[in-house]
Amino acid sequence: MLILAKAAMAMMLGFIFSILCAIVLIPLLRSLHVGQKVSLTLGERHLKKDGIPTMGGFIFIIPVILSLFFLYLNGSITLNHNLIILVFVFLSYAALGFVDDYLKIKYKNNAGVSIPTKLLMQMIIALIFFYIFMKNGGEPILRITSLNLVLPMGWTFGLFILFLLVGTSNAVNITDGQDGLAAGLCVIAFFAFGIISWNTGWMEGYQEVAIFCFILVGSLLGFLLFNSHPAKIFMGDLGSLALGGALATIAILTRHELSLALVGGVFVIETLSSFIQIIAIRKFHRKVFKMAPLHHHFEQLGWSERDIVKLFWVVGLILAMAAITYGVWI
Repeated sequence: MLILAKAAMAMMLGFIFSILCAIVLIPLLRSLHVGQKVSLTLGERHLKKDGIPTMGGFIFIIPVILSLFFLYLNGSITLNHNLIILVFVFLSYAALGFVDDYLKIKYKNNAGVSIPTKLLMQMIIALIFFYIFMKNGGEPILRITSLNLVLPMGWTFGLFILFLLVGTSNAVNITDGQDGLAAGLCVIAFFAFGIISWNTGWMEGYQEVAIFCFILVGSLLGFLLFNSHPAKIFMGDLGSLALGGALATIAILTRHELSLALVGGVFVIETLSSFIQIIAIRKFHRKVFKMAPLHHHFEQLGWSERDIVKLFWVVGLILAMAAITYGVWI
């Protein structure tokens, strides 16, 4: 029962702080003309979203930090190296996304930070992650419990961390194309990893990592009040990169890297659809989907935005429940 009480408190804190942040930040971003620039290729339906405030990731990033600080001062959580890694990655990817959003707004295009610069920054973040992880007794292994396999990776574990961080953050970013889609899927994913984290009693700071997840769930629910259709604000790269980086970090720390593919199954499908479309066009000069990523394909088929989002949420929920069953019960 204590676990349920802590989870409920964490979600409540995140939700309340999120609502307060939104009330302050949305009018402020509007007054600063921090608006989303919508590409003409997305169709007429999306053109009406042009100018809607972006950088809404602040609405769930600030509450997470405030809540953790409040709980630390209250003595409800303690600092440990796993929580430090998680908060570091979360804020580092948020900072990278902020610069990306800022450049897009300043130059009124969708270029943002160059790919080489973005990759370099992500490599630095991964190296710091790897250093703190190894310095505090982390094992550079990949564990596949279903096959009872333990694969030693050595220094290549650092590359594995980089791959997961880059892949997951970009997958969330790609999925963030319809009102409430990425935020709702992240609510499901972080709730699942909150439960999984609380089951990893062998991990130092497992309760703090779980509480981080539940605070973020509450904060995202508050954000969804303003981001669901019709959206009043978008999370921007600031939000999507932070969420993807945090999700990958939790999967690595809890040694549920393979479960990430199931919990974030919709993110994987969205990314694969974009990859398949690019290969098909470049190699075979034809399209597999009417438009990629997959949510735009359904849109081109005439589906309403609400129906697409609901379908993807349901698929995400089913996959997350399967991952919880595998990661906690079986």
